[in-house]
This record gives sequence, C-alpha cells and structure tokens, in this order.
Amino acid sequence: MTVRRDFKEPARCRPDLVIGRDELFTSAHEQLARGGSVLLHGPAGIGKSTVLRALAADYGDAARTVLRCSATESESHLPFLALADLFGLVLDEVADKLPSAQRTALESALTGRGESTLQRDGLALRLAVLSALRALAAAKPVLLVADDMQWLDSASAELLGFAARRLGDTPVQLLCAVRTEGQEYDRHLRASPPDTLAVRLNPLSPAQVSTLLDHRGYTDLPRSTVREIHRTSGGNPLFALELGRALGENPTPPRPGEPLPVPTSLRALVLSRLDMLSGEARRTLLVASAGARPTLALLHAAGRENAEAETAQAAALGLLATEPEGPAVRFAHPLISAALYAEAPAQERRAAHTALSTAASDPIERARHLALSTTGTDPQVAARLAEAATLARDRGAPSVAASLGLLAARHTPARHTAARHTAEDGGPGPDERRLEAAEDAIIAGEVDLARDIAHEVLTRATAPAERVRAWMVVIEAAGQALGDVDAVYPQVLADAGDDPVLLAQVHYQLAWRGLVVQGDFAEAREQAAHAAELAALGGDRRNELMALALQASTETLMGHPGAPATIKRALKEPQDPYVACHHNGTGMARFRWLLMSDQLPEARSTITALLREARRRGMVESEVHFQRFLAETELRSGHCGRALDLARESLRLARDSGIGLGASAMLTSLAEASGGEVSRALELAREATGRAEEDGDQMYLSRALAALGHAQSVAGDAAGAVASLRRVRELEVGLGINDPARGRWQGDFAEALVRVGEPGEAQELIDVTRAHALRLGRESILAVLDRAEALVRAAQGDREGALVRLTSVQDRFAKLGYGLEEARAAFAMARLRTRRPGPTSYDEAARLFRRCRALPWLRQVEAAGAQDSAGTAAVPEPVPAFDALEGLASMERQVAALVMEGATNREIAARLFISVKTVEATLTRVYRKLGIRSRVDIVRLAAGRHAN
Repeated sequence: MTVRRDFKEPARCRPDLVIGRDELFTSAHEQLARGGSVLLHGPAGIGKSTVLRALAADYGDAARTVLRCSATESESHLPFLALADLFGLVLDEVADKLPSAQRTALESALTGRGESTLQRDGLALRLAVLSALRALAAAKPVLLVADDMQWLDSASAELLGFAARRLGDTPVQLLCAVRTEGQEYDRHLRASPPDTLAVRLNPLSPAQVSTLLDHRGYTDLPRSTVREIHRTSGGNPLFALELGRALGENPTPPRPGEPLPVPTSLRALVLSRLDMLSGEARRTLLVASAGARPTLALLHAAGRENAEAETAQAAALGLLATEPEGPAVRFAHPLISAALYAEAPAQERRAAHTALSTAASDPIERARHLALSTTGTDPQVAARLAEAATLARDRGAPSVAASLGLLAARHTPARHTAARHTAEDGGPGPDERRLEAAEDAIIAGEVDLARDIAHEVLTRATAPAERVRAWMVVIEAAGQALGDVDAVYPQVLADAGDDPVLLAQVHYQLAWRGLVVQGDFAEAREQAAHAAELAALGGDRRNELMALALQASTETLMGHPGAPATIKRALKEPQDPYVACHHNGTGMARFRWLLMSDQLPEARSTITALLREARRRGMVESEVHFQRFLAETELRSGHCGRALDLARESLRLARDSGIGLGASAMLTSLAEASGGEVSRALELAREATGRAEEDGDQMYLSRALAALGHAQSVAGDAAGAVASLRRVRELEVGLGINDPARGRWQGDFAEALVRVGEPGEAQELIDVTRAHALRLGRESILAVLDRAEALVRAAQGDREGALVRLTSVQDRFAKLGYGLEEARAAFAMARLRTRRPGPTSYDEAARLFRRCRALPWLRQVEAAGAQDSAGTAAVPEPVPAFDALEGLASMERQVAALVMEGATNREIAARLFISVKTVEATLTRVYRKLGIRSRVDIVRLAAGRHAN
C-alpha cells in the first residue's frame, strides 16, 4: 500500500505527540537508555514516524551526535543518497581520521564526484562507513535515526548493515522505522546491530482513536461516528485522521446506514489497484462491500455468478484477504471496502443493495438493504424496518435497532396531526420512530446520537407526550453531568401538564437531580416516592418500578428504616424485564442491599446474573456498571486479582463508551490499591475526583475522595489520607448518608488518625460510626471499627488488649468472607508483636495477603519482615527520655524517640511506614507541645536527661 506524503494536518498538530503508545514508548526508551538499538515496524500510517520523532527528541540530547536520514520512494533509485543525508554534515569532521583510500571512496560516494560504486570500491566504502562511525563515537555517543528504511537506496542499506553488524561496543545506536506488513521485518533486523529491539506498532483502540481525534481538533464528532472511524480505519492513526478531516469538512453527515465519506487522499491508496480489476469483478466487490458479512454463497445469491474467479482476482491484487478455510469474503483492510463503496455511483450502490435485499438470509439485513435501495418515503418499507428494529432489540443489539429505527423514520411519511398515531391510522409517525431510535441509542451507549435526535424532534414536536419523551432522552444523555441540563426541568414540567404518567417521568428525573446536583438524599427520596405514586396512578408499571428502585436505593444509602419495606414493594410482581436488569432497576436495588448487608455470595450471584442479562440485551451502560459492581464484590471477598481484572475491563468499557468514567476510575483505584500498583491507584482516584467535581456530582465526589484516601493510606501518606477522608465525612454529613457500609471509609480514616497522632479523634469517629452500624446490623463495619479501635488502644499503651481484640476481629472477618480485611487484621497483629520481646513472624499475614493476591499489602509485609530481621522494624514504644514526653501522643512519642537516636526524617518515615510530610507535621506538633524550636532541642533535652 503506497501512502502519499502530502496529507494535510491541522496546524495545531504536534509532530511529537504520541497517543496510545505509552508502554511501547517506555520499552523503546529503556532499550535506548541501556545502549541498545530500536527498530520500529508496522504498516503504512500506523504512526512509526511519530514515535520515531518523539523518541529521537526525547533521547537524542546535546550529549550525542545525531545523524538523520528519511528516505522516499521516488528517490530510492539514487545510490548513496541516504548515506549523504547521514554523513554529509560531518564529513569534514571525520575525513582526516580515515585512511586515504577510505576517505577517497567515502568522499566520492557522498559528493558524487568520481564514479564510486559498491562493485569497484566495495571494501573501502564499507570500512569507511564503519571507521567514520567509530571516529564520531570517540568524541561522544552517536544516535543514527533512519525513517522509512524500506525506501533506502540499496547501496546505503548495504553499507549501513555492514557497519551495524561490526560496531561491537562502540557507542553507536540505531533508531529506525520501516514499513512492514505482518511480521516481515527480519531482513531489516538482520541488517541491524545484534542488540536491536524490534517493536511492532499495532492498531489503536477505539478510545485511543477518540483521544487522537480530540488532540487534532476533531472534537465535535458523535461517539458513534468515532466508533465507525475506528472500524473503517482499522485503528490506523493516519487513516483515522483523514476520515476525521473529511467529516469535519463535509457539511452533511452520513445518513443512517450509510458508510463514512472516504476522502480522495485515502481513496488513492486503493483505487489504482481497483482499476486493474475487470468491470464485473469490481461490481462483485461492490456487492461484497455493501454486505455485512459477505460470503461466496451470498454473492451467488445476489446474482454474481463468477464470484469465485472474481474474488480470486481481487485477492491476487491484495484487495481481499486470502481465507484458506471458510466461506467468508474479507477485505484486506476495511478502508478498501469503504473506498470502493464511496467511489461507486449512487445507482450502482442501490443496485447492490437491491440484490442483497432478497439474497441475505437474515431479516434484519434484508430490511436494511431494502431501505438503502429505496428512495423517498414508503410506509411498507418503514414498517419492515420497524419490525427489524424490534428484532434487533430482542437480540440484544440496541445500536442496530437505533440505526434501523432512524431508517424507518426516514421512510415514514410525514403526519399532519400532532396526535399519537396508532396502528389503525397508519402507525407511528416519523418523530415517534426517531425517539424510539434515540432510546435504543441510550441503551447502546450512543448518547451523542440520542441527544441529537431528541433536540431535532423538540424543534417541531407539539404533542406533550412526544416532548416529554424527547426531554427524557436529553436528561438521560447528560449522564452524571445533570447540572448541565438544569434549565430543562421547568420546560419539561410545563410540557407534562397534569398527566400523571408524564409527571411520574419528570419527578423520577428530579429525584436523580436531588442526588447528583443538590446532594440531598432526603429530597431525592421524596421525589422518587412521589414519582412511584404518580406512575401507579397512571398505570405505568415500568416507571413505577424504576421509581421504587431509586427510592429503595436512596433509603439504603441513607440508612433509612423504611428501606427493607420499599425493596419488598419494588420486587413484587408483576415485574418488567427491562427494569429488572437495568443498572438503576429493581435487581440493582436488591444487589446493593445484599452487598451492604454482608451477604457476599448472594450478592455475587445476583450481580453476575444481572451482568449476563445486560450483555445479552446489549445494554452498554448497564454492562459498564454491573462489571464495576462485580469487581467491588470480588474486592470485598478478598479476590484482589480477580477484582483488578474486572475493574480494568470496566474502565476500558467506560473509556470506549464514554459512560461511567468517574465511577469506573474510582473502583479501579480501589482495586489497584489492593491488588495492583499504588501509584496507579492514586492517579485514578484523582481522575475520579476531578471528574466528579467537573460534573458537579456530589454523590460520586465522596466515593472518589474515599478511594483517594484509601490509596494514600496504602501508600503510607497518613496525613494525606486524613485530609481526603475529612472531606468525605463533611460531604456525607451534608448528603444525609448514615450507612457506613456505603463507602466503608471510616476504618481507613480512624487508622490514619492514629498514625498522625490523633487517637482521640479516631475514637470519636469510631463511636459515632459504631452507633449507625449497630442500628443497621452492619457486621463487617463493626469488625473494621474494632480493628481501628485496637490500634487506638495500642497507641494509648494497651497492647495486650489490642492484640486480644485483633484476634477476635480476624476470626470475624474470616467467617464473614472478607479475605482482605482478615489479612489486614493479621498484619496489624504482627506489627504490634514486633514491639514485644520474643520471636515475631509476619508469615500468617503474608499467607493471607498472598491468597488474596493483594500485592501492595504483600510488599508492605515483606518490607516489614525484612526490616524486622535486620533489627530496624521492631520500633519499640520509646521510653521517655524526659518527663515532657508523657504529654505527647503515641505517634509523636515514636517520632521524638527516633529523633533522639539521630534518625533523619526520611529514615523515620521508612521505619514507621509513614510519609516524610507526616513526619514533618508530627515534629511541628512536638515542638509546639514541648516549647522548643527544632530537632536539635529534642536531642539536647535527651542528652540532659541521660546526664542525670
């Protein structure tokens, strides 16, 4: 595939911007840092040159001599051209260091004076290139950067390969890029130094393509369009940018069911080979490009009698992928199919769709082809499409249903009345079908498409039911950013009038506004209860169940005594299958109750069934949330590895769909802190906090901050954890959340308070939380609080009592099935025992953390055990060097004692598992309490005490 070099990119494009290549970039940079060489390879347009430039800019600093060349196809026949690019500017620097014969041969080759050739001066030229590189490297290391090596003239390629294989320990590195298809890079690797790392650039993911388009200024494309760009481009960054540019320049977006417009710059990549096909073969390929899953049998049924020979001809030209087995007809790249279809005249396209409308075996495909072969409105075609949309919906393909619904609307004749149309008067009108398509798009996660449809309908709709339905789509499409649609609520209330069914929908959304925007759980509960009553009055069972589910969930989080009764009402028959498996439906309300009531096995089976059903129905938003809730269940059960895998998958789905990003980042932070990397946990928690603050989402802000506090606690930053968790406490008091099982942050907060020397505040928090946990029967929370209280007792000097309590706590966690909490209790006991005479072992804690795959915690245990063996981990409770120490808190006494021993702040932090900032803050309090100014004064006081 030949790629033109005159693609126009927006002025804002940075040549060194690398999207979606972090891991690849890091491995290549590390290889260069070790003194090795790197060969980047991959197909045309995959981003090799971008990565090459970024690596060269990052690694090729002033301490190195950087030689560059970039070959082109049109110049590849000119001998020694690449060699001239590389050595032309440094020839004078090395010429006098070369033997005469080598210098003459090299100057002749680089300047074109004389008739130097490989045949005549082969050995001299080869040795000259090797000697020149050695001479340059004697002054400072050399980095040779070569792009598009496939176009290197053969003479230069031979000379560079000869030198590369003989450089040995000479500090010369190669950073090269070559275009390859498949794994065809061996030839270039053999011409590289022996320590060369071959790095293949693979296609970008949908989320990475979206990020790339955003960075290049194509920010207004709907998410469904971005997904189509990814599909058509095959994840190729250059192709994706060209498709994005074409869409940006096209005032009319593609209609439903139509492919993306392919710009001339990309059509040129394949049209030259298409011209080599016969007319009949080209028409056969057009039918294949119009089909969803083309096969030879389908092509025969569509009237292409010589399909075998014609597809074989196309495969020989590289247009089709050869399939040794199986009947599929697959294009070598999606772009070939798109370019072929875009180039075909409209009449030929319609003819292809007409043939496929009878040849396709699937009724959904037949209906789609019928629509694309028909111009103008046609009630019968519209009815066929509506039936196909229903079938797609039942199959769990809401995205397909949305596309078919829009096609049905396009073929539905316009109505001249605002009344709702029934089957008797000709069926639904075009706007009703558009709204149904918008609702399918919401389910499929295509919120941008849904929002656009709803706004279009609102420009002309006058019937209250249609207007309220469209407003509901607008609100649903806002996701967690409900503050962005605040102006909608007065309008939709006015449109609803006094219709109880319409008002029920409005008050249901007002309940969500109360939660997310106002942060008022009591208001949300009242609105949800009112919505349930209105829906029941209007006989709308679906909306009644949704409102009851929201009321039940709100009451559960509030710790409201009416929660069990509301859940029971929500689970009464008749149930609605859609509500039962919706992420805000009755099944979710039941799951939340089970999880918060410590019924982990039943919670797991419930959420697993919900996830399975959501996937079957193609409910993307529900799938994202259910995957996250399953991860949370596994995390509480102590299955940290499994939880981390699920959480990362949930985050990937969230990034691909643009749904639930903050919530998924929050849960993945918790999973990383327990089973992955703490640095990643901190990063994700801050991302989740930022998203919640940006969206004005009060409900998830407290959860995100709790995740941040937890990650800070695991990282040893007790002071940071205290700051974050104090905000959580303030937020949840304001929200009216009284059930500590909602965020489970209180234990982390109490333990962090102990570590910063505030056991009194920790005990106060424990007492308040315990009262709520006792009232609600939250057994695991009571165990967490008892563990934290044991640490308070230890800080106050009652180690024996603390150990007795921790033993009980560990047993209770084991019975409840909270594996990670059980291991944390064992770790706390081991730490306390290091402060008593006699042998100490962290084996039990290590065993339990290993069983959970809790890697960050296991690292802490191993570090504590190693320090204990070295005699540094067992930091005894300091014997006061002077009476004033009796007035200090436990953490303050420990820090002061280590200062007396001469330990630095960093050493104190390492030995007490806290951050340097926490040490500094603790010392400030010590100075204030003792009436001194510095650590020197502590040492002096200690010395004075010993002198006595």
